Amino acid sequence: MADFKKDAQELLEAIGGKENVNAVTHCATRMRFVLDDPSAADKERIEDIESVKGTFTQAGQFQVIVGNRVGDFYNEFSAVSGLEGVSKDEVKGAGKKHMNPLQRIMAALAEIFTPLIPAIIIGGLILGFRNVLEAVPMGFLDGQTIVETSVFWNGVNSFLWLPAEAIFHMLPVGITWSVTRKMGTTQILGIVLGLTLVSGQLLNAYGVEDILAGDVPFWDFGFFQLDMIGYQAQVIPAMMAAFLLVILEKWLRRVIPEAVSMIFVPLFALIPTIFVAHAVIGPIGWQLGTWLSLGVNWGLSGTFNWVFGFVFGGLYAPLVITGLHHMTNAIDLQLVSDFGGTNLWPMIALSNIAQASAVMGVIWLHRGDEKEKAVSVPAAISAYLGVTEPALFGINIKYVYPFVAGMIGSAFAGMLSVAMDVTAFNIGVGGLPGFLSIQSGMIWFLLAMAIAIVVPIVLVIVFEKNSIMTSWENDNLPIPKLGR
Repeated sequence: MADFKKDAQELLEAIGGKENVNAVTHCATRMRFVLDDPSAADKERIEDIESVKGTFTQAGQFQVIVGNRVGDFYNEFSAVSGLEGVSKDEVKGAGKKHMNPLQRIMAALAEIFTPLIPAIIIGGLILGFRNVLEAVPMGFLDGQTIVETSVFWNGVNSFLWLPAEAIFHMLPVGITWSVTRKMGTTQILGIVLGLTLVSGQLLNAYGVEDILAGDVPFWDFGFFQLDMIGYQAQVIPAMMAAFLLVILEKWLRRVIPEAVSMIFVPLFALIPTIFVAHAVIGPIGWQLGTWLSLGVNWGLSGTFNWVFGFVFGGLYAPLVITGLHHMTNAIDLQLVSDFGGTNLWPMIALSNIAQASAVMGVIWLHRGDEKEKAVSVPAAISAYLGVTEPALFGINIKYVYPFVAGMIGSAFAGMLSVAMDVTAFNIGVGGLPGFLSIQSGMIWFLLAMAIAIVVPIVLVIVFEKNSIMTSWENDNLPIPKLGR
């Protein structure tokens, strides 16, 4: 430990002295400080310290990258400074005072999705593998898919839908549980709420044609009716319902006597939340989806459809988060029926590629971080195979700037695709295998794919190198300085 004593003393002086440290701890590779005056830290001097690999600020914390021996460094720092460390949660709490409201929202979202990431990652790989089995025509099989020629692989494909459906279609259950867990309310109520959003009694959210046609089952209360629509794979409705449940439960625990709270708090928190979720939150979401469908049809047929391609290409990834992207399936099918092909679906495939490529930029910059690689590599693979949720929730949304880079790359790729009238013969496999579904404009689609690959990677590097947006990043994303 003695070899860190000089460096620890210099770091203490460079961050503004003991008086400037509100809280300190460390993680696997970094010293993590909450400073009373972050501007007092001399970053250039700190980065010249021999043991320091780089610095960055995130979530209100000033972080100094030391490496695998950060524990030894921390012990020396504690010895020379006389400062005792606190827990990571306490550091996070202290760091929030340096965060603006939007940053606090992003940090809360990261904490909600972090427990779900392992399931989302494996689910993405399963869906990507199923895409290859059931939707990619193979030349060596005379243009047939693997499941069409093999009983064994057809069985494997069917079996794998069991965990895939549980992970993605039932995602609202995980979200409502995670929200109640984070907010400190009753977790089983969150699970039950999530189950009521995806129950088999409800029309599947993917049945967009039935929904748009008005062929929807309903609960009949005599003086009004309530549509029985599920919210499979939808994030925003689940989060809105979960936060309503949290608010009601916390309020009821304050006003209902403790002697009867076990009965009445769950009853009056859960039932009204379920009703509001289906009577208010859900219908609003589907009305937005209907308007989206009309807007997309208008944009694709307008004079300035290339502008629409730019806008839709950029905004498709956020639509995936809201669940409104389900509506695009109905539009694709209608375009295929009317015109023999769809120029909407190629943009969706390009958006998949762009978000995957943003993750690749993160992988390149943070190479050597084995913990992050366990999430980022499979996330990128599944996104390149057409399943973007692991990339979105595991890396890009949590850290924001890769998400923005992916949106920008997708916007330019979508603009080129629509401007050159690239069409697909039908809905196909997203991501890199998407070229197999293109029926006209193949050269232009391949060029658009190149844009969707190169632009996000370059932008991720530029954003990080110039410290643009890096203050949004999550605690699990170390930012090494380039060139060190």
